[in-house]
Amino acid sequence: MSKDQILSQLLESRLVAIIRLDDPSEVYPVSCAIAEGGITSIEVTMTTPNALNEIQKLSQKSGVLAGVGSVADAKTARAAIDSGAEYIVTPVSKKTVIEASHALDKPIISGAFTPSEVVQAYDWGADIIKLFPADQFGIGYLKAIRAPLPHIPIFPTGGINADNARAWLDAGALGLGIGSALVDKELIAQKNYKAITQKAKALVEALG
Repeated sequence: MSKDQILSQLLESRLVAIIRLDDPSEVYPVSCAIAEGGITSIEVTMTTPNALNEIQKLSQKSGVLAGVGSVADAKTARAAIDSGAEYIVTPVSKKTVIEASHALDKPIISGAFTPSEVVQAYDWGADIIKLFPADQFGIGYLKAIRAPLPHIPIFPTGGINADNARAWLDAGALGLGIGSALVDKELIAQKNYKAITQKAKALVEALG
């Protein structure tokens, strides 16, 4: 798919599941459980051991849009795309990472927090801004940023769950990054994938 096609899917889905695990063997079954619940954009962070191998496996699953998170440099972005990642997610914005992603025709969700960082990342060409960590100042902070910058697509990440997801969208978010609210380590330890599927369904339903 082209960058524009992938970006369209991300914006349409509105939810990106963030997989950050110590045990890489759990990445695929957890991702499948989340996808079964209706969240098909799934980001595997580079802080997960053997992340590129897991991204490669996930990229081959029909119906899943596999991405890579916690990308800190252009070399990692290129390696992840070579492994099958369809989009790049960063915790902070770097022009070189944005350029590397676009050179390979992939969109990037670029991390920023302050208004200046948000504008800088967007000016550098970021397709979506990841407002991170969004839970530090909350929904009111998103509203304050969106007021003068309504043209910039923002996906808040951090502290978002089924109880507050709709409120974040109502405040102007175009999508949401969801981590611990989905990737429940206690449920994973129990291999209770059905419960993880239910969590994904609850988030999808919360958006209406």
